[in-house]
Amino acid sequence: MNAAAALPLAETGTPEPRAGGLYRLLWRWHFYAGLLVWPFVLLLSVTGGLYLFHDRVDTWWHRDLLTVPTPSTQASEDWPPQRLLAVAQQAVPGQLLRWNPPEAPGRSARIDLLTPAGQRVWVYLSPADGRVLGQLPERGTLGWTLRHLHSLKIVGPKARALIEIAAGWTGLLVLSGLYLWWPRGRKQGVWSLRRWHPGQRVFWRDLHAVGGAAVGGVLLFLALTGMPWSGVWGGWVNQWANGANWGYPAGLRVQLPMSGQRLADHADTNWSLTQARLPLSSPGDEHAGHGAVAAPASPAGQAGGKLPPMLGLADIWPRVQALHLAPGLSLSAPAGPRGVWTASVYPADLSRQRVVHLDAYSGEVLLDMAWQDYGAAGRWMEWGINVHLGQQWGWANQWGLLLVCAVVALLCLAAPLMWWWRRPAGGLGVPRLAGSSPLYWRLLAWLLPACLLFPLAGGALLAVLLLDAAVLSLGERAQRKQQAQGADPS
Repeated sequence: MNAAAALPLAETGTPEPRAGGLYRLLWRWHFYAGLLVWPFVLLLSVTGGLYLFHDRVDTWWHRDLLTVPTPSTQASEDWPPQRLLAVAQQAVPGQLLRWNPPEAPGRSARIDLLTPAGQRVWVYLSPADGRVLGQLPERGTLGWTLRHLHSLKIVGPKARALIEIAAGWTGLLVLSGLYLWWPRGRKQGVWSLRRWHPGQRVFWRDLHAVGGAAVGGVLLFLALTGMPWSGVWGGWVNQWANGANWGYPAGLRVQLPMSGQRLADHADTNWSLTQARLPLSSPGDEHAGHGAVAAPASPAGQAGGKLPPMLGLADIWPRVQALHLAPGLSLSAPAGPRGVWTASVYPADLSRQRVVHLDAYSGEVLLDMAWQDYGAAGRWMEWGINVHLGQQWGWANQWGLLLVCAVVALLCLAAPLMWWWRRPAGGLGVPRLAGSSPLYWRLLAWLLPACLLFPLAGGALLAVLLLDAAVLSLGERAQRKQQAQGADPS
């Protein structure tokens, strides 16, 4: 008997229904994994495919806010940022959070404000004449909506845990699917489709197998590189990497007076700098330098003396321009009397990512960080995330991942159609397994390291595995009892 004949009837159409124990076991767990992650993988593939082009989507959807007629004057003749700030505050009274200059000619400027009611508002202006183009709530663009849908952040942290579980189970789905697809001497239904009629189950089965084999490796990569942004695992790894100085530079803690504020609460940041704290500005000459942490300055009007005035946007902006950051930078205003001005930019070119903190009183550069300054874990994580976002290799990265997302969405369509044609009448159609053999418990030992590495996904996996083992054990007992009753001569 050849290898193809040893496969299940439902998979190959051969007359031999018997298969090896490992094949049946992994087929069963491929079914479970698909059943649990199918809606999430479909959601991630659709929203992820759209988010690959979020800049273009936003430029089209919010063109009245993001674009202006290309001015005939030079950018140097645009209104200065402090004048645009005054116009924005007339339209939306509030405190400056961030100044976002135009990324390119024909693009608007944006000023982020904090209103007295605590709302964060983005105000868009024409840099040439100061005309207010409109406003949005913070991160209210269509691109940010797609991102929040992609991560389930839009429905809260508890639901986001489901994405982490789905990512872990996707690994099991891909690896078990690869084993089921393995040719074993077959050619048909492995490298090509045997039927091209969508009304037949074999068409969807072959489409699922061939398509899954084509994109399985990329899907596994996307699941792994998406995990850093997850709530439990991503947060734990981020703290571990930065706690071991493998994330942001080691000198950030020991050579500068640091505050309790995090960069992530002050400005948009990347994964590696999520835990990074902000340095402290020095209100007086007695705190200058990079020595020991100075005592917090007293607020103006209280004991300890009145603080000197901070540098305003008009004073700090020329200093930031002299740093020659990449286009698309954002300048965040100080938060509190010891806060700092923070200029940050995260372009697609990792080598041009940069975060610079400047003293709010002297304008001195306190810390200048680039991607090359991150630790090994930070650099590798940022590279993987950059590929995940379709930014590493330009249009080839974007369109290649869009094709993968389209194939994955097609696989999600093929899977329920396969199941519907294959399932028995009135049953769920779970692939059968001949009892909880030692091979079943060996699977638990194989998966235990992964369960420890990814606790949420591993916990869900162990729960389903133990439940399935209990069901199989009860079925075996019932079968033995029935056989014993049938053998009883009385």
